[in-house]
Amino acid sequence: MSCWMPGCPALSMCRGLATLPITCLERAKDLKTRLGILLHKPELGHGIGTSSKLGSRRRDSSREVLEWRESFDQLLKSKSGVTAFHTFLKTEFSEENLDFWLACEDFKKTRSKTKLASKANRIFEEFVQSEAPREVNIDHETREITRKNLSGATSACFNEAQAKTRTLMEKDSYPRFLKSASYQDMTKQATSRGISKRSHT
Repeated sequence: MSCWMPGCPALSMCRGLATLPITCLERAKDLKTRLGILLHKPELGHGIGTSSKLGSRRRDSSREVLEWRESFDQLLKSKSGVTAFHTFLKTEFSEENLDFWLACEDFKKTRSKTKLASKANRIFEEFVQSEAPREVNIDHETREITRKNLSGATSACFNEAQAKTRTLMEKDSYPRFLKSASYQDMTKQATSRGISKRSHT
């Protein structure tokens, strides 16, 4: 809403906002964000049994975080694990490996033959072909095998390239993720939740 007329309420309101200190505006934005988060969490407003539900959810997520270090499979099985790993890979500028792996998992669920072919070409152009915008680190031979597989696209046409990328992540990025400060913080929080739970029982 804008107005050029003198005495317009919109104009005086904008002038009023402009005179407020930046810290006030920042606090207002922060408060709005927090209120938005609270409004989108229905479980916070259901009275009896709420705290126990939240407690059991926290215990589940704590157990999950600790399970990620058991194996790379455990990490990939967990939605929050994949999210945390993806965030870590972004710091190393190698998230395309996980994005390609996830695209392949989604591709395998495709049932329509026409969709299968178009999806296969899209994945190949984005991740596999030489000089692709998000090219994954695979050898020339695997790249060529995948290219040939496109001519008769099936749900298995990326299997070899996906396996190579998975191995690369498991041997290279995954151990670094487990040693990263972000994961160490998560495990500390998960462990402390476990200790506080035991002390209350």
